[in-house]
Amino acid sequence: MKRPLTFLLSLITLNSFTQPIDKARLDSLFDNLTARNLAIGSITITQKGQPVYQRSFGNTQPPGNSQPPGNTLPPGNTHSPDKSQPPIPNPSQATTYRLGSITKLFTAVMIYDLIDKKRLSLDDTLSEFFPDLPDAGRITIADMLGHRSGLANFTAPATSYDTWKSQPHTHDQLVAFIKSQPQDFRPGAKADYNNSNFLLLGYILEKIHHRSYKDLVNEKIIHKLGLHDTYYGDHPGFEAKECPSYKYFDNKWQEETAVYLDNFGGAGAMISTPQDMCRFITAIFGGKLISRTSLARMTRIEKDGYGWGMFSFGDSLHTGYGHNGKTEGFASSLQYYPENRLAIGYCTNGEVYPKDRILTEVFKICFKEPVAIPTFIPVTLSQDLLQPYTGTYEGDNGLQLTGTITNGSLVLKVKGQQFPLEAMSDHEFRNTRFGFFFEFEKGGEQLVVHDAAVTYWLHKRK
Repeated sequence: MKRPLTFLLSLITLNSFTQPIDKARLDSLFDNLTARNLAIGSITITQKGQPVYQRSFGNTQPPGNSQPPGNTLPPGNTHSPDKSQPPIPNPSQATTYRLGSITKLFTAVMIYDLIDKKRLSLDDTLSEFFPDLPDAGRITIADMLGHRSGLANFTAPATSYDTWKSQPHTHDQLVAFIKSQPQDFRPGAKADYNNSNFLLLGYILEKIHHRSYKDLVNEKIIHKLGLHDTYYGDHPGFEAKECPSYKYFDNKWQEETAVYLDNFGGAGAMISTPQDMCRFITAIFGGKLISRTSLARMTRIEKDGYGWGMFSFGDSLHTGYGHNGKTEGFASSLQYYPENRLAIGYCTNGEVYPKDRILTEVFKICFKEPVAIPTFIPVTLSQDLLQPYTGTYEGDNGLQLTGTITNGSLVLKVKGQQFPLEAMSDHEFRNTRFGFFFEFEKGGEQLVVHDAAVTYWLHKRK
C-alpha cells in the first residue's frame, strides 16, 4: 500500500527537478542590471550537462562616459566624463575571465586524483615536501585542503601584497615569504581561509609529478574534458579573448591593474568562461575526474562551514557545492546542485550590485522560490519611515556611520564625508555616486553595507 504514495512523491520530486528554467525572469534581472549599469559579465546555467540559460550582460559605453548606476546624476554632481578613454569590451560567451580562487577547485581535484591513485594521502605532512616551513611535521594535506594549516597567508595585507602582486616571483621566493611570517594559529586549531594552502598544494603537485602546474592542469583536466576556453595564466597583462576588469568609483568605471597570475599558482591563476566552468564541475560530480570517495570527502562540510576543497551553496531544500573567486575587480562563482544535476557558472569583470545578491536571485529563480526582481528604480519615503534609520551605527572593525535626514532624504556620514541615499524600498538604499548599497534590518537596529567587494554589519549605538 505504500508503493503508490512513494511513487507519487518520487514523481513530484522528479518533476520539480526537470521544470524548465524561467528564462524570462532571468532576462529581466540581467536587463535591469545592464540598464542601470550595475554589472558586467557572463552567466551559464546547465542541467544534466546541457546549457539551459546563457547570457552576457553589461554596459559597453566608455569608462568615463558611462551613466552612473540608476542613469541619473545625484544632486550637485558635476562629474565631466573623460571621453578619451577606450570603450569597455562587450562581454560575450567567448570572453574569458580570471577565476581567482575557483582555481582551488582545479588544484583540489588533482590532489584527490593523487590520493585515488595511492600516490598521496590526506595524512601525509608538509614536512615531506617543505620541511623548513613552520610546523611542517604537523600540517597534513587534509589541513591544507580544509584551510586548517595555520600558515601565514601570503596575500594578507600585512605581507605588503599590494606592492609586489604585479611582479613575477619564483616558487622559492614565495615559500621563503611564507616561512618568514609568524603562523596564524596551530595546525588544526580552526579553519581560516588562506591562499598559502593551495599555493603550496600546487607546488606539491609539481614535486610529485616533476612537471609544471600548467602542464598538469592541461593534461588532467583541460584536455581530458575538452575545455577549449580554459587555461593557466602565466603571462603578464591580458591576452586574446581575456577581458580587463573595472571598478566603479565616482560615477565611472576605472580599469583595474592586472596582477601577475603565475604568482598565485594553484591558489588563483586559472582563466575560463562560465560554460567551461559548468562542464568542469559537472564532470567532477559525474565521476570523470575523481572517485566517489574523494568527492564525498571534498564536499563534507564541517560545522564551521568549511569543506575539504569545496564550500556549500543553496539552502536546506536545495544543497549545492562549489567555490567562489575574486581577484582585482574580477569575481566568479561555480555551483553544482547534485539532486538537480544543475550547474551555475558566473563571471564578472565589473561589479556594483554585489555578485552574491545577484546569485541569490538566480538561485531562487532556478528553484522556483519567491523572488522580487529588483528594478533599482528609486522610491520616495516619508520622514516618518526614514526616522528609524537615523542615529549612529558601529561595526566591529571600527567603522562608524551616522544617519540623518537632510532635505527629506536620508544621508549617511562617515569620517566627515556625506553619502546621500536613494531609497529602493522601505528599508533598502543606495548611494549612486559610489555604488554602495545599504540595507536596514531589525527595524533600523542593524545596518548592512554592501560594497562590491565587502559586506559590513553595523549595529545602532544604544
